[in-house]
Amino acid sequence: MMMRRTIFPSPLAGEGAERRSREAGEGESLSRARHLRQNMTDAERKLWFALRDRRLAHLKFRRQVAVGPYIADFVCFTHRLVIEVDGGQHGSAQDTIRDMWFRKNGFRVLGFWNNDALSNMPGVLNTIVEAVTPHPASHAREPPPSPAKGEGRKNEIAR
Repeated sequence: MMMRRTIFPSPLAGEGAERRSREAGEGESLSRARHLRQNMTDAERKLWFALRDRRLAHLKFRRQVAVGPYIADFVCFTHRLVIEVDGGQHGSAQDTIRDMWFRKNGFRVLGFWNNDALSNMPGVLNTIVEAVTPHPASHAREPPPSPAKGEGRKNEIAR
């Protein structure tokens, strides 16, 4: 028995774009991110060379990616870490609002000046690794005694 295939006509030119980009700003931010990836600054390009392909401590970074309403220079989603490389044009109130949005949504933000990325790459990379590496002393410390559970009173009585 032969089955019939139903062939649907392709959409007319321009149709379907609405479906691909449900939100009005979504297509805009994706095209802006694509533009920024193609036109990275020298400092961003140098840092990307060090971060790409899991070269730094096997961390997976993405570059110029839309995160919420903003585009982050570099993001490690595993550690929820955003890295911004800024020139003299940054540091405005808008940058502060963007950084606050990232922090409010569970991301840590590391910012570096272009000059640091160009002239002190080992220091920049060390700072990034330290940001994702848990401090050994944090695991060794015991939590403080809880008076509600009667802890801490033993030490006072034993003296």
